[in-house]
Amino acid sequence: MTFDELLQWVDLEDRRLRERFSNYPDEEKRILARTVKISEELGELCDEVLSFNSMQRQEKLDEDKAENLSAEFADVLITTLLLAKTMGVDIPTALRSKMAKVDKRYEVKV
Repeated sequence: MTFDELLQWVDLEDRRLRERFSNYPDEEKRILARTVKISEELGELCDEVLSFNSMQRQEKLDEDKAENLSAEFADVLITTLLLAKTMGVDIPTALRSKMAKVDKRYEVKV
C-alpha cells in the first residue's frame, strides 16, 4: 500500500462515518469526537503493548491474540488521519516538514 492509497481510503472512511454518524451539528463536535476516539484507540494500543510484554494479568494474556497489536497500531493511525482530515491538516506536508526538522537535529555542524 502506498501512502496515497491510505489517504484515499481515509477519505472514503470519512465519507462513510459522516453518513453513519450525521448527528454532529457542526465540525467542532466531529473534531472533539475524533479526538476522544484517538484517546480510546491509544488506550487499546497501550493495553496490547502491555500484553506483548506479558505485563497483564493472566486472564487477559490468555485472551490475547497476536494480531491485536498490529490492528491497534492501525486503529491509532487511521483515527489520527481522520482527525487531521477533519481539521484540514495536510499530512504529507506536515510529515515532510517534521522529518526535515528531525533530520536537521542530526546534521554535523562544522
